[in-house]
Amino acid sequence: MKTWIYALAGTAMLGLGACENLTENQRTVAGVAGGAAAGLLTAEALGADDEWRLISALGGAAAGTVVAQNQNQRVCAYSRGDGTYYEAPCP
Repeated sequence: MKTWIYALAGTAMLGLGACENLTENQRTVAGVAGGAAAGLLTAEALGADDEWRLISALGGAAAGTVVAQNQNQRVCAYSRGDGTYYEAPCP
C-alpha cells in the first residue's frame, strides 16, 4: 500500500509542474489532487492512523484548491505579522 501512495504522490507532484497550459477547472482539479496526495503522504510519513490520514488528505485538498485558485487570479496573500493578511499581485 505504501508503494501505491508514494507513486500517487509523486505523480501528483510531477503533474503540478505541468499546470502552465491548463484551464481554470483543470488547474483546480490538479490542486485538489496534489494537495490531497501531499496531505496523505505527510500523514503516512508521520505514522498517523486512518482517521488522521483522512483528515490530512482533506486538509491538503482544501489547501491545494486555495493555491490553485490563487494561481488563476495571480494574487498572493501576504501576512502582516499580527494575524491578518493582505492580497497583492504575486511577484
